[in-house]
Amino acid sequence: MATEATNGAAAAEINGAPAEKAVTFSSLKPQLFVESSKATDAVAFYKAAFGAEEVNRVSHPKRKADQELPILLSAEIKLGNSSILISDLTDDCTAPVKSVGTGLVFCLETEDIEGAVDKAIKAGAVAEGEISEGEGACCGGRVGKVKDPYGIVWLICTPAKKCVNVEA
Repeated sequence: MATEATNGAAAAEINGAPAEKAVTFSSLKPQLFVESSKATDAVAFYKAAFGAEEVNRVSHPKRKADQELPILLSAEIKLGNSSILISDLTDDCTAPVKSVGTGLVFCLETEDIEGAVDKAIKAGAVAEGEISEGEGACCGGRVGKVKDPYGIVWLICTPAKKCVNVEA
């Protein structure tokens, strides 16, 4: 009992300071910025290529000229059980980096890699190499790679295998 009380006290205090309350998150929603006025096209592409479902859209209420397309502040799409926000990249937007299609790779898991890659290509993606074994960071199985029209790379993989810890 004394050990449990001591461990509990140690958990409540870290280096003499009271421990902070744990923060939990309900989801993570990456946000993709695409070249201005192409976010609506990107949403349509993700629907056609990957079967995404649009669940929410927020457009900028004002534009400089009536001929211009409205700025898409964000469109939330669902892919499987994950959500992604798609936005137009503009000079005055909140994007931390004013570039698109760099340093980002998405991994989609499916048992039908050939079908998924073919569907993405028919929707406008470009294949990057052949479907291969175990080269995806998100899986250890088969993987195909496509680049969408907005510069984003998508790895299409067989579902990741669960690691089993076996003690000797």
